[in-house]
Amino acid sequence: MKSQWSQAEAEAFVAKYAAEGHNRDLALRVYTTRLLGGDPKLVLHGGGNTSVKTTVTDLLGDSVDVLCVKGSGWDMGNIEPAGLPAVRMAPLAKLRALATLSDEDMVNFQRGNLMDSTSPNPSVETLLHAFLPHKFIDHTHSTAVLSLTDQPDGEAICRALYGKRMGYVPYIMPGFALAKKAAEVFDQDPTVEGLILLKHGIFTFGATAEEAYERMIEMVTLAEDRLQQNRKPAFTPVTLPMQIAPVAEVGPIVRGLLALDQGDGAFKRWVLDFRTNDAIRTYVDGAEVSRYTQVGVVTPDHTIRTKNWPVVLPAPEAGKLAEWTKAAQAAVDAYVTHYHAYFARNNVRANPPKTELDPMPRVVLIPGLGLFGIGASKKDAAIAADIAENTVLSVTDAEAVGTYQPVSEADMFDCEYWSLEQAKLGKGAERALARQVVVVTGGGSGIGAATAKAFAKEGCEVAVLDRDADSAKASAKACAQGTGIKAIGLECDVTDADSVQAAFDEVAATFGGVDIVVSNAGAAWQGTIGEVDEMVIRTSFELNFYGHQSVAQNAVRIMQAQGTGGAILFNTSKQAVNPGKNFGPYGLPKAATLFLMKQYAVDHGKDGIRANAVNADRIRSGLLTAEMIASRSKARGLSEKDYMGGNLLSREVTADDVADAFVYLAKASKTTACTITVDGGNVEASLR
Repeated sequence: MKSQWSQAEAEAFVAKYAAEGHNRDLALRVYTTRLLGGDPKLVLHGGGNTSVKTTVTDLLGDSVDVLCVKGSGWDMGNIEPAGLPAVRMAPLAKLRALATLSDEDMVNFQRGNLMDSTSPNPSVETLLHAFLPHKFIDHTHSTAVLSLTDQPDGEAICRALYGKRMGYVPYIMPGFALAKKAAEVFDQDPTVEGLILLKHGIFTFGATAEEAYERMIEMVTLAEDRLQQNRKPAFTPVTLPMQIAPVAEVGPIVRGLLALDQGDGAFKRWVLDFRTNDAIRTYVDGAEVSRYTQVGVVTPDHTIRTKNWPVVLPAPEAGKLAEWTKAAQAAVDAYVTHYHAYFARNNVRANPPKTELDPMPRVVLIPGLGLFGIGASKKDAAIAADIAENTVLSVTDAEAVGTYQPVSEADMFDCEYWSLEQAKLGKGAERALARQVVVVTGGGSGIGAATAKAFAKEGCEVAVLDRDADSAKASAKACAQGTGIKAIGLECDVTDADSVQAAFDEVAATFGGVDIVVSNAGAAWQGTIGEVDEMVIRTSFELNFYGHQSVAQNAVRIMQAQGTGGAILFNTSKQAVNPGKNFGPYGLPKAATLFLMKQYAVDHGKDGIRANAVNADRIRSGLLTAEMIASRSKARGLSEKDYMGGNLLSREVTADDVADAFVYLAKASKTTACTITVDGGNVEASLR
């Protein structure tokens, strides 16, 4: 492991934060915390913590000794001074005299001694930082260190490696008891440069930020070097089918197997994040994968993101996915049964008793393919996948030098159901369409872009398809901004069947599947029907009818694999029911698409797939240019104002109004074969 310390960068941090009113100590603490947090071999997604003991001035102008410690919910990789709340040191130090202290009282006491009551909760390991005398303290979950401590003789291995340079703390769940024990170990030899927390992580400390950081890098490097000694092959490969099914086909099946049936056609879905590389393949393809993957997490901090074990599915042979699905279902069912039993046997000692969490895995291992991270959003799925990749490295090294053996099941249960850990995940209400994946065609601009944004605001993960790749990506970027969802933009020509299939395959590979499809791409060709060139009509049909059919067929393909239903929404037009003069080339395929929608409703209602349409007219959007408005107004003998607002309500209709209609139909779980009119009122184009 290489040191990333730069004196110039450190001084730049000092200058930057001095301008914001923060002292040198805190600025350097932010700097080295980011250095540690930027390396996934040290910490991941909110893990680890750091602190600095310094002095601040209170409102009365008095100097107060404080501990600035990482706040709960902050990530070390991008931390700011606000993420290191200042807690009065003197009261914290006095807590060591207590014999016991509950988690609730600990959190309350720490909050009561914050210098700023609006600060986040200080880390659950605040007291460990407070009870040690050093100015700067760093704590990471180093992959290399865990590979050594997660052994039957982990303490002996570490003592042989570090000798008296480090102290050795037995595994205790974070909190008051661990803080007291760590302080006792330090008091036995105050010359140590850090602490090895067995099966948990590593602490280093120093008089300066640089000293604590460099000690961390040195100690981890020693662990990495030790792991290169006396290695044996970690895993023996298993025999795999000659041809493995692609992730785009496997993902939707996995997603469907994990979905929780809520009854009445509703499902609690998951989003997937796929990973594969040589290290992952070696790990999942191992003959003993059901042994070393089922003994637990490398550090209990990970359990809230990944649960304690992944589910291992069979290798999916290409062309035999029906048989594979049955075997995979059996594996998932066995996992759920195992989880229920794990909860039951550990909950008997819980006081008060816990409420069981959902039993579904957060990591799926598939020999021949790789692994999936599972989450309520793409972000959560990616976190689970990141930790799973980290686990692959740590367990591989552990098995290469010995036998992987993490903390006990009871310890994992205590951490998984620990209220202070669960609080890191947040308990906010999910948005209406969270956990679902929407595909919007023609989503680069106009109605499509507005629709993609509307679904993003409702919590959907979004795939924007457009024949202009740059427009698709720009629209996707706008969807993701400020919404917390993942959005991708893909080039797709809906008149090209191969292009459509490739786009849907990429969506399935990215998110695990598709739940809602808005088939929106289209264009308006004009011409007097008795005079127009035949190619104009055929070209219009390719886009305005066959394009919808191709999109819908691919939607059905993935939705059937998932087995959780879905919604296919078509953008038709008033031309489908109320032909306009010289708009036959546009209206005829739109009329066919209206009936296409009804056919999908009839044929695929049995699959739980709903098909509905939006009938829109005179929509103010970026696609309807001033020239087009002028032309259409003139054709109808209307002023531009009367054209855009020439409806029963005398109100202009925008792309956002159409988007709202699509969102409504996506939520209308008991509506199918329905067409909603969005035009401000046009009796001639109304269906009822």
